[in-house]
Amino acid sequence: MNIALIQSYIEVGDPAANQKRIFDHMEKAMEADPKPDILVLPEMWNTGYALDRIQEIADKEGRETRENLSSFARKHRVQIIGGSIAEKMDEQIYNTMYIFNRQGEQVAKYSKMHLFRLMDEEKHLQAGDEAVTFELEEGLIAGALICYDIRFPELARTLALEGAKVLFVPAEWPHPRLNHWRTLLIARAIENQMYVVACNRVGDSGETSFFGHSMIIDPWGEIVAEGGEEEAIITGNLDSSLTDSVRQRIPVFEDRRPSLYGLK
Repeated sequence: MNIALIQSYIEVGDPAANQKRIFDHMEKAMEADPKPDILVLPEMWNTGYALDRIQEIADKEGRETRENLSSFARKHRVQIIGGSIAEKMDEQIYNTMYIFNRQGEQVAKYSKMHLFRLMDEEKHLQAGDEAVTFELEEGLIAGALICYDIRFPELARTLALEGAKVLFVPAEWPHPRLNHWRTLLIARAIENQMYVVACNRVGDSGETSFFGHSMIIDPWGEIVAEGGEEEAIITGNLDSSLTDSVRQRIPVFEDRRPSLYGLK
């Protein structure tokens, strides 16, 4: 399957401007030949980290986001990994991803489980409490993490054990931790023998600078595609048969001894 990552600038605290920018990039991505089968968006693309105003500007129950992403998916017959947005549910704010199929149907929803204290997420957001896998076309099982979640290998492994062959990771990951970003993503791909598809934002927000470097990594840990530090549409291809081949060649999952790790 062909995939396109929307590596975009995000205007902090301006949902209307961000929606226009993101959807303009999405329209441009769909002009490619061949057209992408999957679009992937970055983290918190509707508001950025305007946490001091998040109660005011978050998308209530994700209604506007869900309606617009669903309409786009249906119009262009494309699957959408909706990055994540600030979603307001019963006065609580979640960092939430929506996933849509080509018919515009929402097939999954994931809220970020690990809140990043260095950006005060825990003071303003509610953590999710459920790991999520979902099915893409051709029976491909995928898992979802958001940004800081990739520092918790137990979660990625849980998704792999539940059948995931590709891991989607929208992010707002800043300087100076580019080496952490690349190393952690490659490690998650190698240790779980799965594709990792990570979409990061670019540009400055206050004193924080975001470096992009969105990546598609194959189950061997080889980089299929990687962006730079400017707005871009990064493209590549997912071949689920490669995951099967790698797992057969080095049978990590068969050789696990979880009882010795204190696990079930």
